[in-house]
Amino acid sequence: MSLQVEKLEGNMAKLTIEASAEDFEKAIETAYQKNKSKLSVPGFRKGKVPRKMIEQMYGKEVFYEDAANALIPSAYAKAVDECEEEIVSQPVINVVQAEAGKTFIFTAEVALKPEVTLGTYKGVEVQVADVTVTDEEVDAAIEKERENNARTISVEDRAVKEKDMIVLDFEGFVDGVAFEGGKGENYPLTIGSKTFIPGFEEQLVGAELNKEVEVNVTFPEDYQAPDLAGKAAVFKCTVKEIKEKELPVLDDEFASEVSEFDTLAEYKEDVKKNLTEKKETEAKNEKEEKVIDAIIADAKMDIPEAMVQTQQRQMAEDFAQRLQMQGLSIDQYFQFTGLTKEAFLNQMKPQAEKRIKTRLVLEAVAEAEKFEVTEEEYKAEVKKMAESYQMDVEKIEEMIGAYEEKAIKSDISIKKAVDFVVAEAKEIK
Repeated sequence: MSLQVEKLEGNMAKLTIEASAEDFEKAIETAYQKNKSKLSVPGFRKGKVPRKMIEQMYGKEVFYEDAANALIPSAYAKAVDECEEEIVSQPVINVVQAEAGKTFIFTAEVALKPEVTLGTYKGVEVQVADVTVTDEEVDAAIEKERENNARTISVEDRAVKEKDMIVLDFEGFVDGVAFEGGKGENYPLTIGSKTFIPGFEEQLVGAELNKEVEVNVTFPEDYQAPDLAGKAAVFKCTVKEIKEKELPVLDDEFASEVSEFDTLAEYKEDVKKNLTEKKETEAKNEKEEKVIDAIIADAKMDIPEAMVQTQQRQMAEDFAQRLQMQGLSIDQYFQFTGLTKEAFLNQMKPQAEKRIKTRLVLEAVAEAEKFEVTEEEYKAEVKKMAESYQMDVEKIEEMIGAYEEKAIKSDISIKKAVDFVVAEAKEIK
């Protein structure tokens, strides 16, 4: 096999790859053996037709396509190993020469890893979030816990009020005529949830059990049903059930039931501690993102579109795998959301570009600072992987090849680069 590399504009390259005539002949013979049982020739039993007879009847090129498809992946993989350039996209393949007795030639157009010219990456100034937790935030968190531990009780001695959970019969009319889809029976609704069109729920406040009330609303101009958009409607409604949440008393007993503490004061201190830790983590992540964004903005790089497309496809595959784990196919997801594959990929493009830029600048920082990965650091990372997958370290090590080892060490270097630029950053309060 031989390889020629021609650099193109925009960090693209064309690889011209040649496989020997002997290798192409072997691929043709493999294609013949694979397909001979599918071809019929008068006077021969299926699977017993000589190759030359098939080539005479169907043309000598009959097996070329299958032979090329079998030969290209291995030849391309060898070319990538030999190529000194770092390829960062899937190849666009074009067969140049495919003929028995001659070398097999094809080209692969690929994106190359772009060079990064770093700007300022040490001492970047970023605004940091305040991590102070107020008494009001503590009270709100505790109130939410009270809501979570509330019990639901039926109400019969009063009218509907805000936050009530009701069961409702309704029918809608436009110009005195009932419209399709405007009727519901035993419909559960929480007042204030904004589930219905604007103004509907507010007018049910004050409604009494089993007494019909009229609700007058106007459908939004952008309403999903065009025949109702912008039109005034009257809903005849009957509230059949009213329920409300009864919150537990805020005292030591409540604290002991929802936490490991015996007193309300101790529980409040723990809530404040947890909120502070949460804010600190969020602030740390936000600072990290701002620092990296600033470094990206001050760096120069020319990212080839093919590299972005490869990242988009990888992200789409990862998303599809996560869906599959939840019992949903990507086609079902498209059906439910109304998205096309193209629109789905376009949605991912900004995130794909951000991921590429982030990795490129952090790799450049790691290189500029000459970060090295020690054997201890590498082994510690492998141990973490083993714990994550609940496997023996030895088993994980058996699965790691040269490519995977390089990727793991690269990830460690990038983590070091993140820690470095964040530590070097200047905080503005």
